[in-house]
Amino acid sequence: MPTVRRVRPADAARVRAIRLEMLADSPLAFLETLADAAARPHAEFAARIAGMSTGPRTAAFVAEVDGRVVGHAGGQAAPGQPGVTVVFAVYLTPAWRGSGLLAALVEAVADWSRAVARPELVLEVVVGNDRALRAYERLGFVDTGVRVAHPTVPTLRELQMRRTA
Repeated sequence: MPTVRRVRPADAARVRAIRLEMLADSPLAFLETLADAAARPHAEFAARIAGMSTGPRTAAFVAEVDGRVVGHAGGQAAPGQPGVTVVFAVYLTPAWRGSGLLAALVEAVADWSRAVARPELVLEVVVGNDRALRAYERLGFVDTGVRVAHPTVPTLRELQMRRTA
C-alpha cells in the first residue's frame, strides 16, 4: 500500500515527474501547460517543492509506492478567506485511480489544514469532469453553486466544492 506524506526537498525530481505526467494526462485540470512546466528549470521547481515541505501557508503531499510517486495533492491558504484551505493539483496516476488513495491524499491535506487552524477546504473542478465531481462528492465535498471562469481556457467554467477539513 502507498505511503502518503508531506513532500521533502529531496523529492523534487520525483514530484516534477508526476507533475509532468498530470499535465500530460489532464491538461485542463491544472493551471499551467505541460510545455511551461517542462521548460521550468529544475532549480526553480526544487525551490518550489522545498517551500511546500514546511510551514503553514502551502503544502504538498505525495503518495509513494516503492520509491515512485503515484499521487499528489496540495493545499494553500485561501487568499482573503481566513480558515479556508484551497485544495489544488490533485492527481493519481491512472493505475491507482479507484484504489482509495484519493481519500488518503485529501485527508493528508485536511489534517494539515486543521493543524494550521483552517477548518474548511475548498476546490474547483472543471464543469463536465463528472468523474472528479463524483470522487470529491464521495469524500464529502458539496457543490456550492459558485461557478468561475477556468483560469487558462476562457470558454470553460469550474464549479466550486467545499467541505470541512
